[in-house]
Amino acid sequence: MKNPKDSFIVERIRSIKFSLRGIWFLISTESSIKAQLFIVLLISIAGFYFNINTIEWLIQTLAIGLVLVAESLNTGIEKLADFVHPDYHKKIGFIKDVSAGSSGIAAIISLIIAGIIYIPKIALLF
Repeated sequence: MKNPKDSFIVERIRSIKFSLRGIWFLISTESSIKAQLFIVLLISIAGFYFNINTIEWLIQTLAIGLVLVAESLNTGIEKLADFVHPDYHKKIGFIKDVSAGSSGIAAIISLIIAGIIYIPKIALLF
């Protein structure tokens, strides 16, 4: 709850606390986020192994962020939809499917980016 007497700095610190708590909830409760973080670890190791350049690191990091943000928003929308209407409902199902689709789009984009970065480097090994 916002206290009107709190300073700007106190409000920012509180916002950071909420953000970190949300990240912890995602990591500790959502298997999809855990899987994504495992992939982040693997792709980061690949980045070091193939010695990708700064621009490739930036693009890879943006792709990782895109996927994690989409997955986080998808989780939030699904939890909200389940809270609002716990029983099956056709419109809620549509909303949840569209939300999941956003995660799918982000994943496809990140796979394309990974292919552009790593396929030429892997091809040089052979």
